[in-house]
Amino acid sequence: METYIKNMVCNRCIAAVENIFEKLKIPADTVSLGSVELSQPLTKEKMTALDAELKKYGFEILQDASQKLIENVKRIVIQKISELDIPEDFVLSKFISSKLSKDYSAVSKTFSLNSDITLEQYFILQKIEKVKELLVYNEYTLTEISGMLGYKSVQHLSAQFRKVTGYTPSAFKEMKKKIRIPLDKI
Repeated sequence: METYIKNMVCNRCIAAVENIFEKLKIPADTVSLGSVELSQPLTKEKMTALDAELKKYGFEILQDASQKLIENVKRIVIQKISELDIPEDFVLSKFISSKLSKDYSAVSKTFSLNSDITLEQYFILQKIEKVKELLVYNEYTLTEISGMLGYKSVQHLSAQFRKVTGYTPSAFKEMKKKIRIPLDKI
């Protein structure tokens, strides 16, 4: 049985959710971004206790099918971007459709209706947050970053970065401030 959990966006989130399950003595087979695989269903009491404990840490059990779909899409997007291996000819619609075995237009419509942004905008925002992270750590050049995140050119990355943040990547890098949005706030 799979339980979907909102706001799980990084490895620290996975560790926090694992700790919550251990604290409540609920055996979890697998904990991954956005979901926990259980070998048996939870009692109503355990579910209530789990939901209360998760909420203390900014997480939430998802009951609604559309919310589960959205969290699954977010998880897929975040994982893809974290791989730092997006080809230049990457097509988000084909990727999402193949990962979910669902019609992209239906997924995109559900995402847009239940979020403040489109799926494409979400993808761009996630990529820009990854660019910020990579710039702050100063491990890669802008040319390398643009290649890893599927941009056709450094100019395209720079233009998109400026449109989203109001800064050029160079200006952002010089500031050395972590002007990053928490992933669960996007």
